[in-house]
Amino acid sequence: MLNNERIKLSTPWVIFYRQIQALFKKDPAVKVVYDQVDNVIRIYVEGGTKAEAIEKLLPSEKTFGNVTVKIVVIPSNLDENNKISLFEKAFDGNPILSTIVSGELFGNSVNYVLFKKEVVQFYNDDLSDAHGVCSTLYQEIAKEVFGEDKGVFFCTEVDGSDLEEFEE
Repeated sequence: MLNNERIKLSTPWVIFYRQIQALFKKDPAVKVVYDQVDNVIRIYVEGGTKAEAIEKLLPSEKTFGNVTVKIVVIPSNLDENNKISLFEKAFDGNPILSTIVSGELFGNSVNYVLFKKEVVQFYNDDLSDAHGVCSTLYQEIAKEVFGEDKGVFFCTEVDGSDLEEFEE
């Protein structure tokens, strides 16, 4: 039986903040802060190019029912439309990124953002875990935070030994 005194619940917007924080917490050039009073997630970034890319990738606000959270990247300002270039700039120097692979398939641009093979854990008290811990992969967090985008796929790196079972 669960001890009810230990159960604490976070709102969906706090969970969203934790997802963004999990994506960038290992990057020394990025700091993510949540202002609960104003419902604003502020992302402080060293380097204008990286800040501009992160700003372009993330929504400027996200609505959870009747609550809207604003996402502000500081500094910010970009006029570039190449999405994969934005991911390259946003994750430049971030150790969670393995590589970015771009190509073309039947005349369509196909891009893969490959993250390191690592289980990510962060405090997430949404009742899916008795201890309030979320265990997932960077690719799953990226899908939640950045959303599905045509031509950009989030994946986890695999080494050659992981592929042996699929070879015949």
